[in-house]
Amino acid sequence: MKKVRQPAVAGLFYPSDADQLRAMVQGFLQDADTSEPLPKAIIAPHAGYVYSGPVAASAYALLRPGRDTFRRVILIGPSHRVGFHGIAVSRADIYATPLGNVPIDYGAIEKILDLPFIKSFDEAHLLEHSLEVHLPFLQTVLDRFELVPLVVGSVAASEVGTVLERLWSDAETLTVISSDLSHYHDYATAKRMDQATSLAIERLRPEDIGHDSACGSMAINGLLHFARQTGLKARTLDLRNSGDTAGSKDRVVGYGSYAFH
Repeated sequence: MKKVRQPAVAGLFYPSDADQLRAMVQGFLQDADTSEPLPKAIIAPHAGYVYSGPVAASAYALLRPGRDTFRRVILIGPSHRVGFHGIAVSRADIYATPLGNVPIDYGAIEKILDLPFIKSFDEAHLLEHSLEVHLPFLQTVLDRFELVPLVVGSVAASEVGTVLERLWSDAETLTVISSDLSHYHDYATAKRMDQATSLAIERLRPEDIGHDSACGSMAINGLLHFARQTGLKARTLDLRNSGDTAGSKDRVVGYGSYAFH
């Protein structure tokens, strides 16, 4: 019997009803600009869809031309509930959402298991939303694909970069980095901080991005470290915060989407 990682935040961060969820995601995608070329990697936020869904869609809309291209998705997000050192892989066979099941690519995972900072740690995946909220978008814009879900604890940017180096093998592989930006500042402060973070991402400067800049800073910095080595270029697609989408401007959370070519 296959081991299934069940949805943890369906009905909270996004609708648990498949038809409502599908309609919401498609609505976000229809409103997004699609003028950018197909990216090789994206950074997108992971908050509740009413807050960050439109921003995430600005990245996911670009993937629709790659519907039949991408067969593997490396999905890397931060741990919000469990503290640990290293990067956690899951022993599940499937990640489930209301839109269906996504199989895990164990062949890819086996390529990184020998790294000393990689650990099998299902507890890091069980309730973590930073990966889960991306799956309905991926299930909507891509056809058949397998998932490499990685939850990041305390690691160096170079270690995340090593994982990408091993798995970034072909045109069928897409990398998705999950991160929100600044948390719980007033609107003006958040805008200033998030603009600085976006500039650092575009300039591939992981040294300028700390945990106060983005909850997924370790994953972002790993991608920036790898991008600097391989000649990838980054572009900001959308930059807003919860005060722009569905919240007050007193204490906001920042959201940005970025494409890497």
